Amino acid sequence: MKRIKYACLEQTLHFYVQDATAIRTAKDEFEIYKKGLERNKTAYKVLSEETQPDGSLIVKLKKQYNAYDCGTYLD
Repeated sequence: MKRIKYACLEQTLHFYVQDATAIRTAKDEFEIYKKGLERNKTAYKVLSEETQPDGSLIVKLKKQYNAYDCGTYLD
């Protein structure tokens, strides 16, 4: 029998705005995403954040998977 002791996801997210007349920027979208993680009490750590020439944002992060303990993954 096996049990999951620790679980963490590493993700690369691409935040972009399709329309140049949009009210929100990619940076704003990322801030909303982070607030959602905090509201849900999901542990996360931003590894890198790169602004692209077109104004989009590529973010690499580690985040808690479901309610599993992350151990030392986010240290």
